[in-house]
Amino acid sequence: MPTPSRLRLDPTTNLPNIHSFGELGSFLRGSDTDEDTRRLSESMGELSVHIEAIITALRTSRARTTVAPMLVDLLTVLRRHRTLVVSLDVIWRGLYEYAPYLQALNNFRVLIGQWLLEGGPGSAQLQLGAEDFELVAWRTLGEGMLMIDMYEQTVALGQADQSSLGALEEPQVKRAIQWWKKLRL
Repeated sequence: MPTPSRLRLDPTTNLPNIHSFGELGSFLRGSDTDEDTRRLSESMGELSVHIEAIITALRTSRARTTVAPMLVDLLTVLRRHRTLVVSLDVIWRGLYEYAPYLQALNNFRVLIGQWLLEGGPGSAQLQLGAEDFELVAWRTLGEGMLMIDMYEQTVALGQADQSSLGALEEPQVKRAIQWWKKLRL
């Protein structure tokens, strides 16, 4: 029987839900299964603080001089966060949710770059709206929350120690490493 999720369930859909970045912060503060989870949660918390500030700024103004520096700062935070995600233990990388989260982070970084370039540097306004930015941010952070939740369930069930990766023979390990290097390009 699977371990229940720590995410609050919507009684009508029986699906997990979080409606604010404050609720997201509460979820992340409760994610302390191990050192990797703590570091990942803190990093996602830092992302959510930057995201919330950008959403607030976009709702007030789309002025490039105000929002663009915030987006560039977010890119820096996203790069650090992605580096942390890539360095996670093999148990994390074995999760089905790992690859979609990594892809969501990459897509978010690309979109921020595109939003910064839209209209050109001479443009006084960004074309980006708060709703569009918020949608992509929630999708990205949602993927990360799902990955953390699934990791915690895996650890709680004791499945983390059941990895067969250590049982691979040397040629299989070499092929797996080559495949992983190609995937990362």
